[in-house]
Amino acid sequence: MKIDGSLTDNLSEIANRARQLESGGYDGAYTFEGPHDPFLPVLLAAEHTERLELSTAIAVAFARNPMTLAQTAYDLQTVSEGRFILGLGSQIRPHIEKRFSMPWSKPAPRMRELALAIRAIWACWHEGAPLRFDGDFYRHTLMTPFFNPGPNPYGPPRLWLAGVGPAMTEVAGEVADGFLVHPFSTERFLREVTLPALERGFARGGRTREGFEIAFPLMILTGDSDDEIAAAEGGVRRQLAFYGSTPAYRRVLDVHGWGELQPELNRLSKEGRWEEMGGLIGDDLVDTFTVRGTSEEIAPKVLARYGDLVDRISFNAPYRADPARWAVVLEGFKVGA
Repeated sequence: MKIDGSLTDNLSEIANRARQLESGGYDGAYTFEGPHDPFLPVLLAAEHTERLELSTAIAVAFARNPMTLAQTAYDLQTVSEGRFILGLGSQIRPHIEKRFSMPWSKPAPRMRELALAIRAIWACWHEGAPLRFDGDFYRHTLMTPFFNPGPNPYGPPRLWLAGVGPAMTEVAGEVADGFLVHPFSTERFLREVTLPALERGFARGGRTREGFEIAFPLMILTGDSDDEIAAAEGGVRRQLAFYGSTPAYRRVLDVHGWGELQPELNRLSKEGRWEEMGGLIGDDLVDTFTVRGTSEEIAPKVLARYGDLVDRISFNAPYRADPARWAVVLEGFKVGA
């Protein structure tokens, strides 16, 4: 199992952070589109590392168009010497329309077409294929020599898609090289919903699971003292409450019979009662969505629960933790690897 670490969104600290992850034994490093752009840190990390796989997990797809995504990813693939992974997610409708002022419709078919359009553009540049992509959402039919970067010495980047529901997950299985599991997921949801959807996508695309990577930013709850554990639990409960308030993620709660919690969390979120939301997250829910234990216990527990399900994980910890603790956790995965 590969282990990825997160890059800071502070550009002045990216170089040091990337070097620390590489020297610390991590396999990859990822960015996330939050308060800052997800691509600029990748450029800096590529310049200061030699082997780390570098990914966006995720960049918001519908905030951009296939050509801009194709070009940025192609350039990052070159500067990283073949280590870049373009990870894309849809976000939700209010953000696309109200934050990015971009169109929203039929997210799964749109994402499928966007991925195929990006691949068509890369095929034009790398293989010399004519650019003739004419879809329902995107149209790319013009590419003059001046704007064509030509073949990439490392080939086109890998393309991963994120999703929660079956429709988007099927798209990933059909057209992507990997799938980014949402942090608000569980072993049962992966087995009963995610993997069957991926298999349907593989079948539709005439593909198999071989070479396809599943990455999971898994919530970890760990600490060495009562105070540390209490702080960690508080952070985890708040994060789970935030995710659980989102209507699109109710389907994960429904699998476990907790679906009725979502409307209540959503109501409290609209009233700005964030602290109260965390109080609705019970111990059973915490233990279902997270892996809990001492630093030495985490790796065996993760491998027992998810070892046959995912190919790589990252440590999702919505609380402050001693960096040395993650070194111990990481070592647990590397022993005997």
